[in-house]
Amino acid sequence: MHYEEIVKIYSQLEKTTKRLEKVDIISEFLKKTSKDNLSKVINLLQGKVYADWEELKLGMSERLILKVINQSTGMPSGRIEALWKKKGNLGKVAEELIKTKHQRTLTSTKLTLDKVYENLRKLSSLEGEGTVGRKVSLVSELLSNSNPEEARHIVNTVIGDLRVGVAAGIIRDSIAKAFDRDAKEIEDNYNLSVDYGKVAELCKEGNLNLNLIPGKPIKLMLAIKVNNIEEAFKALGEKVQCEYKLDGCRLQCHFDLKEIKLFTRRMENVTKQFPEVVKCLKENVKGKNYILDSEAAGINKEGRYIPFQNISQRIKRKYDIEKMAKDFPVELNVFDVVYHNDKSLMNEPLIKRRELLEKIINEKKGNIILTKKLITDDKNKVKKFYDEALKAGTEGLMIKNLQSGFKPGRYVDGWVKLKPTLEPLDLVITGATWGEGKRSSWLSSFIVSCKKDDNYLEIGRVGSGVKEKSEGVKFSYLTKELKKLTIKSSGKKVEVKPKIIVQVSYEEIQKSPSYSSGYALRFPRINILREDKGLSDVDTLERIKKIYRNQRGQK
Repeated sequence: MHYEEIVKIYSQLEKTTKRLEKVDIISEFLKKTSKDNLSKVINLLQGKVYADWEELKLGMSERLILKVINQSTGMPSGRIEALWKKKGNLGKVAEELIKTKHQRTLTSTKLTLDKVYENLRKLSSLEGEGTVGRKVSLVSELLSNSNPEEARHIVNTVIGDLRVGVAAGIIRDSIAKAFDRDAKEIEDNYNLSVDYGKVAELCKEGNLNLNLIPGKPIKLMLAIKVNNIEEAFKALGEKVQCEYKLDGCRLQCHFDLKEIKLFTRRMENVTKQFPEVVKCLKENVKGKNYILDSEAAGINKEGRYIPFQNISQRIKRKYDIEKMAKDFPVELNVFDVVYHNDKSLMNEPLIKRRELLEKIINEKKGNIILTKKLITDDKNKVKKFYDEALKAGTEGLMIKNLQSGFKPGRYVDGWVKLKPTLEPLDLVITGATWGEGKRSSWLSSFIVSCKKDDNYLEIGRVGSGVKEKSEGVKFSYLTKELKKLTIKSSGKKVEVKPKIIVQVSYEEIQKSPSYSSGYALRFPRINILREDKGLSDVDTLERIKKIYRNQRGQK
């Protein structure tokens, strides 16, 4: 397949904002695509060359792309930068400069899908002396053989800004339509594989039946929020299992006969960052292979739980790991097992999975324990247990149906969470404003947005909670990161690519015509950066509406 074939699809997608039309365009293309090319096509349609579970990044900054354009077009760096400032997108810069370049040389070749995919995937594997030059050469080779439109899409793919309006939901629905499958079935299989390309290949074969594989991360099961104990019993039944809800780092722990791997809820491999957890699992968990669900909770010297913010810096840490482990120790609280000794346990009832956990885990306080639990049909006992959980420094309770299976990637009725106040929201920053006076060199007011389908809707402006010098979320850090994500500027206001997720607390949700969501947060405050979460975790408009209805007894 030639690369220009997928570029034609990009062009069609750019011309419509309608979701169903995008699904029609992609599904028709997938029907015609060979099995060998399906995975590549599906990744490229999302502006990627890796499946979601792969722990790889292209590692090309916009400054490196400037060198690529310079090398492939021969245009002076000054002219390239001036054009970048004017157009605001390096893909458009490459497109225009390729247009003005002389015709392709006699030695140039027509770009194939395989060539583009191969060159871009090589970027993440390069290391050592001369890496920068080799990366520039790999992308320059593609631009030198591309037409203007191909050049734009190659550059935008490399910088992670494809701009054709295709998100995971559209890919899911397109695969379902192309191969006459139910969208829920497609999503369920994706949650096990975290790879829409693999799902599409199996659909093409007519053999869609994926299984858990220890060592390969999955989407984790999620809980619905309830406001009180009565609501929990109504959702779950007469007898429930209550567990402490910890404010830690959700970890899925995998052992595949050879090695232990740790993944966050967004499937980031953090095995190296938590060496003491790996050691603890080796010494205290029985089984030739397994997948456990757990929470790594920070503890102080007295053994009391501390907020996630205190251990969050360990997730991204690459150096001084042993020191970090000593300074910010965690206790692994295991609450589920979804695979053990070559057998998937997803369809086993919770009560059976918990019984197995009690047999295979040797608890050691301060290292690895099972989450504290209570099985009861007595609401008064739940209230007492809830009060004890809060006194212990936890967020509240997880309350679960004893017969519930494990359903990856889903908010389902089998699990609910009970917390004492309006739960903070996970929102994404989509805009900001430069400050004044001593803050003039910082972005100091941030537009935060919730999600509706594949769109982001503004719900408020927040500056509180961000620090100048003390520990916590700093203006300097947000400014540095948001400058890299800027899409366009107008005076002091900037629009940024949705990427940075923050946890925001507030007193109340109010209806408001000032923001595109139709709602506003009263007294919002940024608590922490949620580097452990991805765009799929951003809170939805539907959830905002539900909180609005339920607050202060509203229905």
